Amino acid sequence: MKFTRKAQAQWQGTGKDGLGSLTTDSTVLNKTQYSYKTRFENGAGTNPEELIGAAHAGCFTMQLSFLLDAAGYKATQLDTEAQVVFEDGSITQINLKLTGKVDKIDAATFEEIAQNAKRICPISKALNAMITLSIELK
Repeated sequence: MKFTRKAQAQWQGTGKDGLGSLTTDSTVLNKTQYSYKTRFENGAGTNPEELIGAAHAGCFTMQLSFLLDAAGYKATQLDTEAQVVFEDGSITQINLKLTGKVDKIDAATFEEIAQNAKRICPISKALNAMITLSIELK
């Protein structure tokens, strides 16, 4: 299966005093504000690290659900929190915290399947992906 998803960022002004917005094709984000304050302080809006955390938590949890189903288990509920650690200009770590309710599974099997989900989740892989850049200056 192959598909493409798109998102757009728009920014005006300087890095510290400017203001931007993020929009996704699905419009779940529709000119959603982001800024220096939303990234490095406590302003209203979102930030790239928060969005990476949401994407990683969502992708991992869905991947885990698929793997559990393939192994014959049904999850009653899976909750994942992703803590994205930003340090010295880099994302240095993402801590996934999983809580699950799964019928008829032992802890060792659940951990094995969850570790595999973490390894093969597309967002986990994307953090090591090739990144291309095309540029147009107007």
